[in-house]
Amino acid sequence: MAIARPVLLAAIVVGSCAAQAYNNPVIRGMNPDPSVVRVGSEYYLTTSSFEYFPSCPVYHSFDLVHWERIGYALDRPQQFATLNDQHPSTYACTLRYRDGTFYALTTDVRGVGNFLVTARNPAGPWSLPLTIDKGMFDPSLFFDDDGKVYYTRRGPDAKHGIVQAEIDPATGKLLGELRTVSSGMVTDDAEGPHLYKIDGWYYLSLAEGGSRFLHMETIGRSKSPWGAFAPDPANPWAAQHQSWDYPVLSVGHCDLVDTAAHDWWTVCLGTRHYNSQHFSLGRETFLFPVTWKQGWPAVSTQWMRSLEVKHPPLADHPFAAPPERTDFTSSTLSGEWNVLGPAGLQAMSLTERPGFLRLHGRPALSFRQTTAFVGRRQTEWNTTSTVRLEFEPRMDGESAGLTVFMSPQYHYDVCKTRRGGKNYVQLVKQVSDMHEVTEEAEVGDGPLLLRVESTAENYQFSFAPEGGAWVKLGSGDERQIASEIANVWSGMYLAMFSLSPQPERAAPADFAWFDYTLGKQGQGTR
Repeated sequence: MAIARPVLLAAIVVGSCAAQAYNNPVIRGMNPDPSVVRVGSEYYLTTSSFEYFPSCPVYHSFDLVHWERIGYALDRPQQFATLNDQHPSTYACTLRYRDGTFYALTTDVRGVGNFLVTARNPAGPWSLPLTIDKGMFDPSLFFDDDGKVYYTRRGPDAKHGIVQAEIDPATGKLLGELRTVSSGMVTDDAEGPHLYKIDGWYYLSLAEGGSRFLHMETIGRSKSPWGAFAPDPANPWAAQHQSWDYPVLSVGHCDLVDTAAHDWWTVCLGTRHYNSQHFSLGRETFLFPVTWKQGWPAVSTQWMRSLEVKHPPLADHPFAAPPERTDFTSSTLSGEWNVLGPAGLQAMSLTERPGFLRLHGRPALSFRQTTAFVGRRQTEWNTTSTVRLEFEPRMDGESAGLTVFMSPQYHYDVCKTRRGGKNYVQLVKQVSDMHEVTEEAEVGDGPLLLRVESTAENYQFSFAPEGGAWVKLGSGDERQIASEIANVWSGMYLAMFSLSPQPERAAPADFAWFDYTLGKQGQGTR
């Protein structure tokens, strides 16, 4: 699947080129487990994708604050065909660079396990996968000064902790047995390891405490890459355990990076909160300045009391804001759009009816079956999403429309459907094992506009016949489908979808455009 290169305005710098502050998160919407490298004066970063395809987005920045999505490390079905998996879930991706080559390592947790792809240009093309091993997740690479390369990941259980072996990155083959190098610095359940060499010391940084509200980053150091790693007496070196009232929680899974001027920063995942402890935008990419104290890195929790970080960033280099409207006039989807796994491409077309995104209905919204779904991350609390739909259902049970989607068990849909020979617009709520049509209105044939308006606390659903007045259909409580309620690692998507009990007879659902606009955003407190 070819992806057109878009631009992304990821964060707001406060002030001018002499800015004294910036806003977190720097990459907004579901973008957890960030991993970053510096190449000269430029920075590249990748994040997790889970069930969404293309997978492992690659971002580029000149200032660590503004990021442009330039491609995906896994952007074509052939890469997953090599892995023999059309419904993958890819966990944390590590990005590294050495001698002109970029390396991206991730885990297909349902398939072959850990693998890597390479590229000379981070925008792609990326290679077919080299499989490494079938162990647990969070693989990382470290290139040592003596030419040796180390592969580090989470072990199979708490007893084995963090394991490591030398690797040949040209083949993906391990050059020895995996050895336990840490059982955790604070807990006995560590993940997300990254190995560094700084001022003659080998530092092993770990994510501990789970990936939600007790999340933290710990570190130890040794004169050998094999340890033993003496823990930082002040562990964790990055965490937000001080207050439930801060708008930033879940800080951890960090990756360190230095600037050309030898200043240090870290990217990490965190969660944004508004007036309550639930969250729906997913785990996002945050940026914090790092200070070194007696040989140990530290991130102050003062930066987590507000989404505005009052610390001078690098000279800002923003990118142009993306357009609000996506017209489906190209033969490729732009980079903000995802389907559910490579198999999702089989249920969509941009060429069958030029100028439209056509979806062919499938039986369910699913992470494990081919699904007619094309969506984008919700990046802010206050948004408005509008689509123009042409869809004439042929049988009862067919539907197409717009979904606010956290997972197959947690989503709200505003859609056109057919029942008893008549067409209706419905508001459908799927919350755990509760499936209910909460509102409906009869409509005729012809194009239909559907709209979802979001705030930090609810979603409002409306429809309008083309050229007609808008009709409010109903609302849905954001808390009912929040990330921790759904118990998923991803975040909210706004997506076009189509369902049919008989795919071979499904009526096509044609979407002419999708508008995504942002409203005024607030930081919020509990």
